[in-house]
Amino acid sequence: MSGPAVLSSTLLSLRSPLTRQALDTLRTALASNDAPSRHPVSDVNGINASTGKQGQAAVLLPLCNVNNIPGIILEVRAKSLRSHSGEISFPGGRIDDEDATFLDGALRETQEELGVPRENVEIIGKLWPAELNLRGNMRVWPYVGFVHPEHRENALSLRPDEPLPSVNLASLRKDRSQDEVAAVFQLPLSELVSPKRLLPHKFRDKAQYWAIDVTDLVHEADPESVPLEAASAESLPDEVGNGRGERILVWGLTGWYLSLFRDRLDTLAMSDR
Repeated sequence: MSGPAVLSSTLLSLRSPLTRQALDTLRTALASNDAPSRHPVSDVNGINASTGKQGQAAVLLPLCNVNNIPGIILEVRAKSLRSHSGEISFPGGRIDDEDATFLDGALRETQEELGVPRENVEIIGKLWPAELNLRGNMRVWPYVGFVHPEHRENALSLRPDEPLPSVNLASLRKDRSQDEVAAVFQLPLSELVSPKRLLPHKFRDKAQYWAIDVTDLVHEADPESVPLEAASAESLPDEVGNGRGERILVWGLTGWYLSLFRDRLDTLAMSDR
């Protein structure tokens, strides 16, 4: 497992706003893990007839700029939800009959939960292999996209090195589904390598990865609607992402997919040496 000092690269800055050039670099890095043997259920584009839609879910790892800071949008699930309440997650959920592909499901759920129209999301890749949930009855398909504040085609006129427009985090919080999402916050990309945030952990007690402490970010987002006790209860299953003790962590399946994304960034750093 690589240490927190990795990811120093001239190919992609973790502190400068994302640009079209940066997205192209990420698109190439994500494509490098796209071998057919790592697609355990479906092809790249979606659902095949032999698999069907039962037992399938999809999530979006939503990259964005906020005040020219590059990062990832994360949610705190509402406490009223029957499963994984108070936990950290990406937008996403079960595939419905109306979804033609896994990606359609991820984009539909993103719009329902965050109010982000699908035309504002520019898909740049995916994080295979898709893992089963903790119960083993659902496979969760993770996609990576950049969230534009307006229709994604409006950014095509920008120079390759020009910062992409920032989303308004306050608007996302206002437009979120309050029935499903308690709080919305941005995890800056630079924090993916911050030693003070990273804790070694094991996914399903097997593969090593870094869990991420986001206690301060969650409480800054909405200190009243997300009590620390609700989000950090150790009795919650290690599935989406919750906490330990007095800390709120991104771990479980959400933390694992963030780890796969970090691995792609590691690959960029190594190719730049």
